[in-house]
Amino acid sequence: MSGPASRKAGTAGRGRADPPSRAPGRRPGGPDTRGEILRAARESFAGKGFAGTSMRAVAREAGVDAALVHHYFDSKDELFIESMALPVDPRQIAAVILSGPRDELGRRILTTFLGVWESPDGQQRMKAIMRSVVTSEDVARLMREGITEMIIGPVSDALGVPDARLRVSLVATQLIGLALTRYLVDLEPVASAPVAELIDRVAPVVQHYLTA
Repeated sequence: MSGPASRKAGTAGRGRADPPSRAPGRRPGGPDTRGEILRAARESFAGKGFAGTSMRAVAREAGVDAALVHHYFDSKDELFIESMALPVDPRQIAAVILSGPRDELGRRILTTFLGVWESPDGQQRMKAIMRSVVTSEDVARLMREGITEMIIGPVSDALGVPDARLRVSLVATQLIGLALTRYLVDLEPVASAPVAELIDRVAPVVQHYLTA
């Protein structure tokens, strides 16, 4: 058959092309993909801890391909830092602490630690984190595991002594106590003491923990 009828039939047969069907699998990146990944990461870190969380597991929870997680975050450390909204990268803190003479470790630690707390944004975030650590066992465990992995571990390894972990943990007690009394409890005269004076007075104590 030829003519208009056959042409009409042929046109109908061709019709409008059906939209390509999406291949099954993870959804591609979208406007809020990074936010979804961070949400999934926070839940995973809170539920499984730092050691029990993997980039691949976070990708599954967020419903995205694992490559997208690696696109936004280079490593699990970075994912942890972003999901906890830490004001400073703990890996950079460890690098600064280990960058100078051994007999000045205490001063570098105090200078770095107080430098984070003294910045307005850093203090606001650190107060929120500190309060969460005190009131939530999940957050406390998460921070404990993450900070151990990124700060306590590297500094302990650099000390190279059998009781290095205990020494560095004692330093942590000094720093946490100082932060609580100065920034959360506002205990005077510690709360209003000049930072330089605090460093001069506390650094020798921290140094003693590490190298005495």
